[in-house]
Amino acid sequence: MAKGTDRRGSGALRMQACRTNNGFVHNEGLPASEPERARDPASEPERARDPASSPPCPGPGSAGPGSAGPGSAGPYAGMPKEVLFQFSRRARYRAPREALFWLTVASVLALTGATIAIIAVSPRCLDWWQAGPVYRIYPRSFRDSDADGNGDLKGIQEKLDYITTLNIKTIWITSFYKSSLKDFRYGIEDFRDIDPIFGTMKDFENLLAAIHDKGLKLIIDFIPNHTSDKHAWFQLSRNRTGKYTDYYIWHDCTHENGTTIPPNNWLSVYGNSSWHFDEVRNQCYFHQFLREQPDLNFYNLDVQKEIKEIIQFWLTKGVDGFSFDAVKFLLEAEHLRDEAQVNKAQIPDTVTHYWELYHDFTTTQVGMHDIVRSFRQTMDQYSREPGRYRFMGTEAYGESIDRTMMYYGLPFIQEADFPFNDYLSKLNTLSGNSVFEIITSWMENMPEGKWPNWMIGGPDNARLTSRFGEEYVNIMNMLVFTLPGTPITYYGEEIGMRNILVTNFNESYDVNTLLSKSPMQWDNSSNAGFSEANHTWLPTSSDYHTVNVDVQKTQSRSALKLYQELSLLHANDLLLSRGWFCYLRNDSHSVVYARELDGIDRVFLVVLNFGELSLVNLQEMISNIPARMRIRLSTNSADDRNTVDTNAILLDKGEGLILEYNTNNLLHHQTAFKDRCFVSNRACYSSVLNILHSLC
Repeated sequence: MAKGTDRRGSGALRMQACRTNNGFVHNEGLPASEPERARDPASEPERARDPASSPPCPGPGSAGPGSAGPGSAGPYAGMPKEVLFQFSRRARYRAPREALFWLTVASVLALTGATIAIIAVSPRCLDWWQAGPVYRIYPRSFRDSDADGNGDLKGIQEKLDYITTLNIKTIWITSFYKSSLKDFRYGIEDFRDIDPIFGTMKDFENLLAAIHDKGLKLIIDFIPNHTSDKHAWFQLSRNRTGKYTDYYIWHDCTHENGTTIPPNNWLSVYGNSSWHFDEVRNQCYFHQFLREQPDLNFYNLDVQKEIKEIIQFWLTKGVDGFSFDAVKFLLEAEHLRDEAQVNKAQIPDTVTHYWELYHDFTTTQVGMHDIVRSFRQTMDQYSREPGRYRFMGTEAYGESIDRTMMYYGLPFIQEADFPFNDYLSKLNTLSGNSVFEIITSWMENMPEGKWPNWMIGGPDNARLTSRFGEEYVNIMNMLVFTLPGTPITYYGEEIGMRNILVTNFNESYDVNTLLSKSPMQWDNSSNAGFSEANHTWLPTSSDYHTVNVDVQKTQSRSALKLYQELSLLHANDLLLSRGWFCYLRNDSHSVVYARELDGIDRVFLVVLNFGELSLVNLQEMISNIPARMRIRLSTNSADDRNTVDTNAILLDKGEGLILEYNTNNLLHHQTAFKDRCFVSNRACYSSVLNILHSLC
């Protein structure tokens, strides 16, 4: 018993003498004198009384002091790191750890590879100027906010909510610079200021901020070819002041008894000689347009620098792009030789109209495209920030199709994102053949990979309704929204506005150029809701009581409602925004074409009738199509059909249909249609991954 008692007491003493380590180590850094205390026998009683100086208790399963080490026991809480390291080297712990490590590495590499692969096979994303329609505004006629009879920048800001309901992506505002009334504000007195008739620079900045807040973009007109004769540069040039002496094109000429004998036979766009005698400088200056609009001398590098600085000024303001107007006139031949007459038998002194000469020395001269490309390079400096690409369009009206295509640039040298396509705007005879010719002319001549655009009106052209009749409003809007590329809408086209008929104007303009600039028709109140003034700068059209935004918003089958449906379909369906365009047939009445995309088993067939009542048989054009097709959209407000017979589609005058059917046999893969199909940026759709890719 004594022995047993002594054994139990000995164990109890050992437990009392040790201390428990709950996950941390005491006294890891002992003072330097601690080892000497440990060897001093006198200190033993003190150590026995001090629990902090007791050794740690053995862990669970530990053999205690004198055991064989970690190989004979498992890990325990609070073990020293030296012991932990020994346990961590065991296979049972090392193997899972290494497996997790290499699994993590493999996952990262797989995700990186997948990301690179997706980027590599992804087609180029559509930029903002490709993704939706452009809405072109003539600011003096859109909305008057201060009741002075003239539209202004604040008025545009007031109507931004309306513009967003049209699913517009970009607003294009024509010239608003400080200028005289000559030539619709294209004779600019100050490129860095807003004309007071439109507001102030603060008004512009507020408008720009509001446009961006709506998720929209803004492009503005820029006219680099000429200035007003009231511009400070011209005043300095006519007085031969410093570097400004040669900012314009001056040449000696004979001026006697009020009669000027010009240096050559060059003519102004508006007729008569393009040279005008200046009594201050005692020389003639050159003007392609009005005499109040002297042409700048772009052979002068200082002039080019000035223009680039103006571009930078507006880009710094936050403008998203420019429409460069009249660029084909930037340079003239320096030799000043006479231009050839169209009718060589005509007496030279009677040649006074612009179209009576071939303009080989005053338009599209060698070096002109180099200047336009330098504008592009200036804009590219502001396009480096993600999401802030700056758009560049050029207006080359009157050019042949091959010259127009040159504004796209060269394969490795970018110029305009696109030259504006106004061929439909100038169309005076509407038929299936004439529309087909304009479409195919652009698509066949456009450089590979470039982006088309389409417009049916503008400030310098008669409105569509006045050219062809109101029955063609819907079908022309359907045309531009179903063709590949960017549709461009001139304000009022969405409701079918027409030219004004009044000819008694108070403005000093050519009457024919004013007819399409009448005030926007918002409602049936006084001045069509455009202005609260007693007199507006132009009268409103006589039909504004029935043709206005408010009325058409309440009509389920109005031109405005169809426009909104077309723009929404264009924005949301890949067949229209990214798909192939295949034309199937045209005749004097109708045009038929398809929109399709690899990976999507649906096809849109667009059938447009520009002639009289017509019967169209689709089964004669395409084999193996369904006997009936679904109607996706119709221009005919009275058409309640959901489907049509494909062997006999009866179309009224000015009626158009977007039909839809399912197939895996796409037309652009068929030999019979390969030469009739076009695509700008090739893409395919994967329904499994719900992505676009280029592995078609």
